[in-house]
Amino acid sequence: MALAAPSVGTSPIPRAPGATPLLGHALALYRDPFGFLLSLREHADDRGLVRIQLGWMPVYVVTTHERLHDVLVREGRKFQKGRFFQRLKRLAGEGLSTADGELHRRNRRLIQPMFSRERIDGYSEIMSRNARRLSESWQPGQRVDIYEEAAAYSIDSIAMSLFSSDIGAPAVETIRTELPVLLDMLLRRAASPKLLDRLPVRYNRVFDRASQHLSGVIDQVITTARAAGHDKEHDDLLAQLLQEKDLDDVQVRDEVATLLFAGAETTASTLAWAWRYLAHHPEADQQVVEEILEVVGTDRPVTIADVPRLTALRRVLDEVIRLHGVTFLMRRSTEPVTLGEVTLPAETEVAFSMYAIHRDPAVFGDDADAFNPDRWVDNPEIKRSFMPFGGGNRKCIGDQFALAEATIALAEVLRSWRMVPQSGHTPQQVVSAVARPDRVPMTVHPRKP
Repeated sequence: MALAAPSVGTSPIPRAPGATPLLGHALALYRDPFGFLLSLREHADDRGLVRIQLGWMPVYVVTTHERLHDVLVREGRKFQKGRFFQRLKRLAGEGLSTADGELHRRNRRLIQPMFSRERIDGYSEIMSRNARRLSESWQPGQRVDIYEEAAAYSIDSIAMSLFSSDIGAPAVETIRTELPVLLDMLLRRAASPKLLDRLPVRYNRVFDRASQHLSGVIDQVITTARAAGHDKEHDDLLAQLLQEKDLDDVQVRDEVATLLFAGAETTASTLAWAWRYLAHHPEADQQVVEEILEVVGTDRPVTIADVPRLTALRRVLDEVIRLHGVTFLMRRSTEPVTLGEVTLPAETEVAFSMYAIHRDPAVFGDDADAFNPDRWVDNPEIKRSFMPFGGGNRKCIGDQFALAEATIALAEVLRSWRMVPQSGHTPQQVVSAVARPDRVPMTVHPRKP
């Protein structure tokens, strides 16, 4: 095993095998991202650290929950977003996901109230209507790609929370077409050497065209909304952003883009995997459906008040998010930082994969790669080791929005429909912001004939 240059005052951090000239480990990450990320645990030292190369740049990867907690919480204020998110500014500008320092702190203070419990109560009415509309759109025996159905529900729910009037219609249509394109290329764009951005290869052209189109349409919506006094007549997320005097139109655009790309795919992926797993685990499916019928009944809409009472469904969601979570993220240290008795200098790139860390057998058991929602019953240790939405001052601002959105959709659909996987295709993980499925073909059958 090759060794990296020593960190400050400590022994060397091991380097993962398989680097190639010029590209380093970028080629391995591109060819088999999930296998590569999972393998890093095997090559890390007993401190949970391993070094990889992305091009010429060394990156130190944390492979345990303890080191992840160091980066996100204990030493979180010694990090900024770093190279990975800098590469995404073409898409999200200086939104919450990419901004650093005082700009991030200020905008988080401004936007946090927009995701308060009271606000989410209001958004949940949109989620419930959309979930019921989805459920009522199917016919017995119909064949559907459940990922596409989940994506449409997710995009519509976040878009309608952003734009409560027809003013956002052009943006919603553009989101439906361009956002999947951008998300498909997200990790590839962020992890590849910057010099490749200038090459006229297909994924560069498609990414640039889609990001320009989406940004342009959002700009038009904001300009029209300002002129029409949208913020005085409505109370959606766009109106709340427009009301903030400290946000100019470019910053409003960046926050809208951030909310869209951060919120749409994660929920769609979670829903699709959940429906797929429950279709293959009839005992878990029965347990969840019985709970839904007991809590909600058969006829009334699912509401936000039902969400905390659907505990079996929450265990399914936690298990899905654990298995198919955030693929790969990076941070850059702003000063010397100590991780597990290893001191790294300022300007060090540190990476982590929640997807890999949440499959650690040392924490989640020998069946860590299997779907088992019962693992969450009376098991505080794994709950402490579970950080699906990050932590510290960078924890996802929309975590409760996403959990409410997914819970309502699952409950509304599952009480009416039983899903049977179609033969001929096994869903494959696709690298994006999260490990989403490529296709999930299902045939839907009513619970009650």
